Amino acid sequence: MSKHFQVLVIGGGTAGIMVSSMLKRKNPSLQIGIIEPADTHYYQPAWTLVGANTFDFEATAKPMTSLIPNGVEWIKEFADSFEPESNKVKTKDGNEFTYDYLVVAPGLRMAPELVEGLQEAMDKGVVCSNYTNPKQTWETLKNFKGGTALFTQPATPIKCGGAPQKIMYLADEHFRKEGVRDKTDIVFALPSGSIFGVKIIADTLMEVVDKKDINVRFFHKLVKVDADKKIAWYEIVKDLTGGGCVTIADGDVKSLDKEIQYNYKDVKVTRDGDLYGIHFEMMHLAPPQAAPKFIQNSPLVSEAGWVDVNSKTMQHVKYSNIFGLGDASNLPTSKTGAAIRKQAPVVVENILKLIESNTISSKEYNGYTSCPLVTGYGKMVLAEFDYNQNFEPDPKLKQFPLMISDSSKEHWRLWILKKYMLPYLYWNKMMKGIEV
Repeated sequence: MSKHFQVLVIGGGTAGIMVSSMLKRKNPSLQIGIIEPADTHYYQPAWTLVGANTFDFEATAKPMTSLIPNGVEWIKEFADSFEPESNKVKTKDGNEFTYDYLVVAPGLRMAPELVEGLQEAMDKGVVCSNYTNPKQTWETLKNFKGGTALFTQPATPIKCGGAPQKIMYLADEHFRKEGVRDKTDIVFALPSGSIFGVKIIADTLMEVVDKKDINVRFFHKLVKVDADKKIAWYEIVKDLTGGGCVTIADGDVKSLDKEIQYNYKDVKVTRDGDLYGIHFEMMHLAPPQAAPKFIQNSPLVSEAGWVDVNSKTMQHVKYSNIFGLGDASNLPTSKTGAAIRKQAPVVVENILKLIESNTISSKEYNGYTSCPLVTGYGKMVLAEFDYNQNFEPDPKLKQFPLMISDSSKEHWRLWILKKYMLPYLYWNKMMKGIEV
């Protein structure tokens, strides 16, 4: 089968649905197709709350058919390859679709194979992850009786970079409620030298981890998981230290060797050559993540393995009628739904302007993204920032009832935003193509 569309969209996730809906609202006559094989669309930002038993998993899912905009054709197939020189996309079923304009937004994939033994550990249920099965995370927390609770994240880009630590803060409060916190060591091992890339937010989070007595291990790159012995093996990534120093978020500088040896507390650590093995009773992680393989093997890809687009216009650097946004793009910002909320209108305006006058619009994306950092039940910090890591609150969010003047600090009103307001905006505004 072969069919032509004015605009062809790859992906029925946040970016694909939002762009399609906005295009249809602004120009109902457009012939648009979406290639998306999944039956169900998930609101994944709530999976942190599902993992802590404070949000219903079923409420995060809607049938894909209910979200495909009226007048947009749903191609329920897997995209497989691109022929950009002839404006063509092929699917795994062998069908071909041509386009005037292509929007590439397939999201990303979990890539546990990048860490030795991780897939086996996940299959055995030795480690849990809100990224793959938040209901299992809750079962793990509920059954935990004490010992080392290890939380970690990979060295690859991941969606929602704050998610690996949000569930940790919720777990801390759950353990206290259940009376097991006093016999628990919580360890957060991460490959970077700061708990968050924006200093004002990092300062707040360091206050949180100090208050909760969480053992943060910087410069720990996960390389192997031993499912049978329950050991997570880390390489100390000295190449990120800038001359052998660790810069902690509060500005203290320690020698790397001292930092590695410093205060593992009662946590059992085994050394094997250059690797440090942290023994655990429970482990939650964000798996390594990557672009889908059909993206990595395509002519659209950057050297780093993502869709290669201009950071301001999201227009492909080589093919002017192709745009990329969302998690699969190489945009140098955090991969979040909040980023897509700002990216989609730029892509839409550029496509409409190209159709109208064969030039792109003047509208540009400044890298805005936000990360709602839940720091406990009923508490949250809202990290909003741009390409330059400037703390940049969105003035539109400030217009909402209950919002506070300084979202870099913990507040219960921000929890209300996370748990109730953002899901409402997602399903009723963003997915319907309404700019918010």
